[in-house]
Amino acid sequence: MIFTVQIKVMPLKDLLDPQGKAVMGGLQNLGLNTVTDVRIGKHIDLQIEADTKEAAMATAEDAAKKLLANPVMEVYEITVS
Repeated sequence: MIFTVQIKVMPLKDLLDPQGKAVMGGLQNLGLNTVTDVRIGKHIDLQIEADTKEAAMATAEDAAKKLLANPVMEVYEITVS
């Protein structure tokens, strides 16, 4: 069975997000002053062949831990459908 997995990777809240700050400055320059914060992350879609949803989740978790997210600087969230 093929499962679609979405992994959302975001910088830790305590860390500076230079991309987010740059976008924030651009939005303010455009007059969009009601935006109060911007955080930039990654959205990764995987197609995983597995017998069960749990097995697909385990594969995605392994991929996120080993390659897709840096646990020192980022957090991730996995959704399987």
